Amino acid sequence: MKLTGNTIFITGGAFGIGFAFAERFLKLGNKVIVCGRNMEKLQKAKAQYPELIVRECDITNESARIEMFDWLISEHPDINVLVNNAGIQQRYKILKANAKEDWSYYKKEIDANIEAPFHFSMLFAPYFATKEYAAILNLSSGLAFTPMAIAPIYSATKAAVHSFTMSLRHQLENTSVEVIEIAPPAVNTDLGGVGLHSFATPVDEFADAIFKRLEEGKIEIGYARAEKAMRMNRDEIDESVKTMYANLKDTI
Repeated sequence: MKLTGNTIFITGGAFGIGFAFAERFLKLGNKVIVCGRNMEKLQKAKAQYPELIVRECDITNESARIEMFDWLISEHPDINVLVNNAGIQQRYKILKANAKEDWSYYKKEIDANIEAPFHFSMLFAPYFATKEYAAILNLSSGLAFTPMAIAPIYSATKAAVHSFTMSLRHQLENTSVEVIEIAPPAVNTDLGGVGLHSFATPVDEFADAIFKRLEEGKIEIGYARAEKAMRMNRDEIDESVKTMYANLKDTI
């Protein structure tokens, strides 16, 4: 990936992995725009990096996504990189879920993790194809390959992101648009709830490793356990999922 001289839009860029990416892109000489639902977090991010451009947007809302796209190409027509980072992870027991009355709660995970990255990718792809260089970076997960059974929708949505990104890459192979998949392992962020990932890979360690591989020109990038998951055979996948569920089933 060309790592400097871009105008980059990152969803969910006010904290966690998105913010770590924003920091590094800024330091490499890019213009960076981030969006999120929480203006307080956005302003906190901007206080750390005044050059960061922030905008409030609920990516689970279709009209908000279109409004965001229209604003970006109008106010920042040089935009050439999209990073679909924002996501929601929910953990629950299916037998105790009230899918009749509470479906909107579960649907929000699908909207954030599937609809938003698919929609943004399809909005930007034709625009990016007119550029000399452009890139779409989609964040999937190690759980796209070895699902965590206590987070069934999250795992399934990330598998969908992986599949969609492969298709997108083939459809755009004869254009100027580079399509990159990044599959994080468990990273120490607040995804799924505060403190749930305190045991996990530090954010800076993960981000540094990813940027090194972006610099090397990799287009499918995993790290730690996720990197292993991307190359497992079926027997290894089955055993991994079984072991993970046995270790985690009593936590929900």
